[in-house]
Amino acid sequence: MKRLNGKVAIITGSARGIGHAFAKAYVGEGARVAIADIDLTRAQKTAAEIGDSAIAVKLDVTSQVSIDAAVDQVIAEFGQIDILINNAALFTAAPIVEIDRKNYEHVFAVNFAGPLFMLQAVAKHMIERGQGGKIINMASQAGRRGEPLVAVYCATKAAIISLTQSAGLDLIKHGINVNAISPGVVDGEHWDGVDAFFAKHENKQPGQKKKEVGEAVPFGRMGKAEDLTGMAVFLASDEADYIVAQTYNVDGGQWMS
Repeated sequence: MKRLNGKVAIITGSARGIGHAFAKAYVGEGARVAIADIDLTRAQKTAAEIGDSAIAVKLDVTSQVSIDAAVDQVIAEFGQIDILINNAALFTAAPIVEIDRKNYEHVFAVNFAGPLFMLQAVAKHMIERGQGGKIINMASQAGRRGEPLVAVYCATKAAIISLTQSAGLDLIKHGINVNAISPGVVDGEHWDGVDAFFAKHENKQPGQKKKEVGEAVPFGRMGKAEDLTGMAVFLASDEADYIVAQTYNVDGGQWMS
């Protein structure tokens, strides 16, 4: 039997990358999925690729109007929301003395306020519906410790781990399990930008940082989006009903906690 039969999930930032892999895995386990992304054209392409069990939804997580409209659209089309994955995020890097206030505010708006208010909007629906639900936040190994050039991004992911704990403890009385996944370094198109940041600030050749971080993973390579899907399915399933406010490392052995 498929583990998510009859469930409806909304996954933010799922037009590509890790979110896309989650959406495919969820549909494979019997769920219907909303591909919620700021890039509606790309979301529509992804939904069409996945098939009839997926729809595309325009979502800007920095806008409360957009959050509310996206949640309302999914409920109107599917009748319910059982699962939320807060996946949308931005990466940024700079030395402490070069952090720009505008960039800081934007990254926190996407990486922390976005998940907080998406969680809030979906939780309200779940509470009203009275059948519980599963909320999964995407943290990072960067939220487990600081990095010299990544202060803002690390801080947002540490905040996600803390939010997961607080929301998990608050919402479990409604049967809503809030947990998080903490990936390590995951390969994908976003790494071109990450590598460029480090090439600039650490005076490295293009591709050098990516090679170094891959070699440093105890498993022996960078992660792939598909390496995370097993945990995402598990945390959304009935098997995780007794798991509350936890953040799970899925990182090839990079962090132990």
